[in-house]
Amino acid sequence: MTNMTIYDISEKAGVSIATVSRVLNGSSNVSEKTKKKVLDVIHQYEYTPNAFARGLGLNSMNTIGLLCADSSDLYLAKAIYNIEQLLRQNGYDSILCCSGYELESKKKAMNLLITKKVDSVICIGSNYIYEKEEDNQYIVDAAAQVPVMLLNAALDAPNVYSIVSDDFTSMYEATLQLIHSGVEDILYFYNSTSYSGKRKLAGYRVAMEENNLLKSGNLIQFYTGSHEDIHAMANQLLKAQKKGLKFNAVIASDDNLAMAALKYAQLAGLRIPEDFSVIGYNNSLLATCSNPELTSIDNKLETLCQHLIVTLMGVLGGNEMPKKTIFSGELITRGTTPKK
Repeated sequence: MTNMTIYDISEKAGVSIATVSRVLNGSSNVSEKTKKKVLDVIHQYEYTPNAFARGLGLNSMNTIGLLCADSSDLYLAKAIYNIEQLLRQNGYDSILCCSGYELESKKKAMNLLITKKVDSVICIGSNYIYEKEEDNQYIVDAAAQVPVMLLNAALDAPNVYSIVSDDFTSMYEATLQLIHSGVEDILYFYNSTSYSGKRKLAGYRVAMEENNLLKSGNLIQFYTGSHEDIHAMANQLLKAQKKGLKFNAVIASDDNLAMAALKYAQLAGLRIPEDFSVIGYNNSLLATCSNPELTSIDNKLETLCQHLIVTLMGVLGGNEMPKKTIFSGELITRGTTPKK
């Protein structure tokens, strides 16, 4: 018996993975000629349907693997909740594995889920994708066995499907709106170099450079501590200000950092939004917990989750589905930025 994957069959038969899945699923929407090509390869190599085929109705476990780095993160926790609810509505159970942020631990977590014979793996969050091609091989390898879904990250590889928020444009437009309101010394505060993190930073940088406002590299501040330590975040801004860095606004890569910026303003005796403006990201529950309430970018997480599950169900049903779908975010204006 040959250790093959559905990807190997699609290559040898010269057809798409979705076509192979339709044949395995007994779909009538395949020509007899194409069906024969696929079945000939299956018989030639004595292929036994693996976990992906089980997801097409052949002894399916009806279970989806969920990978997330840290379930205590507000954004990731909400994504997990939404995805689990949607999977349940579609008759699927889920196995959650929190991998942490190190590449080796992500590889181990991915392999663990594959051994549990899940029908697919959903990678929740953008930190699962790397710039170096070889660092993404663990996803490519997994996708040779089951469909891999990426939430807010993108990878062009067989059997990998990406559902993405346009973080670049969202951050670019939010920065421009702040500039057009008369604010110029805008500091960017971030804590992630993930796929999404880099897109956000690029959006801010382009908007500032187009307006000749990125006068100091110190206006881009990277925070390396715990995402729950608001005091440490605020202290980093306070130290930068005491060293002479001039800024009268903060755009943050998430709402936690934005809340720290509000705390900094309080410590510095600044009025919001008269003296100091703040924009967060994710439009989390934190946005309405502050006084004044936080202006934040809504990256449409619920919409992303819904579309991801629709795409996954289509893939498991043997249908051709878009490999990459991009959604636009929206700036929700509240009391921490000047009124138009």
